Amino acid sequence: MTHRSDDRPARAQGRVTGAERARVAELHALGWSRGAIARDLGRSPDTIRRIADAAELSFDRSRTAVAVAAKQVDNRARRASLIARAYDQAGAVLDRLEAPDGYDATGTATNGVTVTTRVAVPPAHDVKALAGAFSTLTASAARMEAVDSGTDVEDAKSMLSQLGDALGVVAHAIDGGESGG
Repeated sequence: MTHRSDDRPARAQGRVTGAERARVAELHALGWSRGAIARDLGRSPDTIRRIADAAELSFDRSRTAVAVAAKQVDNRARRASLIARAYDQAGAVLDRLEAPDGYDATGTATNGVTVTTRVAVPPAHDVKALAGAFSTLTASAARMEAVDSGTDVEDAKSMLSQLGDALGVVAHAIDGGESGG
């Protein structure tokens, strides 16, 4: 088999051989994942899935379910942080617009030098730009909040039920259930 420049084996081409089918069954029996088998044989995970389906082999998806659930929790936390930051930035934009001691307006003099001047009221073009920034920040935060709003309680119950089922499978396997079949 040839190798790529990054030292990974090149993907096999053409029809799947009987030896490859046997190797898939062998590695499956050893508990290898579909991705690990694909890497070992230099075939795509989809090819391995088709071979496994034809041989009526199935892969344990409980680790995948647990990993997906964990990723969802991580993403919720990440969104919560981003939402807080977006609202903080939106507040800073309003603070800048409403500063009681004036507004620092920046412009370019005729000689090309940037000049900052303290003014009582922000120029209209700055108000427009800052209002747009405020609108964008708050709308983005609201959209991220909607993702986690849980508008459908049944969806949440279903997700928690699936997570519980996956954790039960893993707990059973850890307790020695895999030897009992």
